[in-house]
Amino acid sequence: MEGWRGAWYVPCLASLETLQELCRKENLRCKSLGITNRNLKSYEVEYLCDYKVDEGTEYYLVKWKGWPESSNTWEPLKNLKCPVLLQNFLSDQNEYLSRVKEVKALKVKNHVKALKPAVADYIVKKAKQRIALRRWKEELNRKKNHKAMILVENTVDLEGPPLDFYYINEYKPAPGINVINGITTGCECSDCPAEKCCPKEAGFLLAYNKRKKLKIQPGLPIYECNSYCRCGPDCPNRIVQKGTPYSLCIFRTNNGRGWGVKTLQKIKTNSFVMEYVGEVITSEEAERRGQLYDNQGNTYLFDLDYDSDEFTVDAAHYGNVSHFVNHSCDPNLQVFNVFIDNLDLRLPRIALFSTRTIKAGEELTFDYQMKGSIDLTSDSADGLSPSRKRIRTVCKCGAVCCRGYLN
Repeated sequence: MEGWRGAWYVPCLASLETLQELCRKENLRCKSLGITNRNLKSYEVEYLCDYKVDEGTEYYLVKWKGWPESSNTWEPLKNLKCPVLLQNFLSDQNEYLSRVKEVKALKVKNHVKALKPAVADYIVKKAKQRIALRRWKEELNRKKNHKAMILVENTVDLEGPPLDFYYINEYKPAPGINVINGITTGCECSDCPAEKCCPKEAGFLLAYNKRKKLKIQPGLPIYECNSYCRCGPDCPNRIVQKGTPYSLCIFRTNNGRGWGVKTLQKIKTNSFVMEYVGEVITSEEAERRGQLYDNQGNTYLFDLDYDSDEFTVDAAHYGNVSHFVNHSCDPNLQVFNVFIDNLDLRLPRIALFSTRTIKAGEELTFDYQMKGSIDLTSDSADGLSPSRKRIRTVCKCGAVCCRGYLN
């Protein structure tokens, strides 16, 4: 950086705006951060912090983008050209007043009408949250490997993005676990499904019909064509591997269930919606982590017990959108085991399919106990269940048939 004097420490996880603030505070230039001689002293409104009326003139306290808060200045309304930020300010003010059931936001002191400190504090927190959620949305969409969009929404509280969650698109195996194993050949079909297509070779039926919708019963595995198969990307037996085709929204629930996921598009019955991914760990490690998660009230451990109980998926810190999907005793998603580039029965991929038509805007849910597969009375019904927890967690799904507990 030009103008560097001595050692200067920059947090490695700081946002671009934070680094720009540090540059301007220290009067430094940095081309990689976009701080040059031309724009070192430029000003753009990032958000509005406060409001007052002095001698009949309206003023707003402005936080300037790329500048530290110590550089905030009071600016007259007539100088501000930011209608969206002004609307956000007013909306946040009204939202706070409605929550605390107050009518007046202003107080008079020394002939100056000023915003009450509690109102201004809330408005600043909402502005910072809005920025943080926007950055998170951008990060999620950079990291995803499918075409559909991921949106983020919180109209409920001041909660921002989770600090200890990292987005991944596929399993993250623990040392010593190989999740890509067992495939050396593929089908020779020129038009799948043919007589010798992948499902038939594995001894099972093709999972999808001509409309690429699921046609097999819960509990049966899905065998898709793999990277060695002759068929192309338009093969009707390549569904899960393409990723979610629907735009989804991670949103804050209003009944204490934390984050949830809703679809922004209509989803037809028996359609693939998303995969459940996370760290793949041994069941012994899952037992150790489970003790900790129980005390936190978390439910992110998912047993891969299609054929055995050697491995578990932990989506607590690494996962995709499915990390935020809530439980319901009357869910609209069903779990299926999928095999593509790994035929190891101990390590299936976990796919969530719709059990009915799901309207745009409706929350997506699945049953953490995965009951209702084939035989509710047999042990086989537990073949897809998440790891059993030792402390009972109260269920808040609100379904008519709610069992009262998640486990």
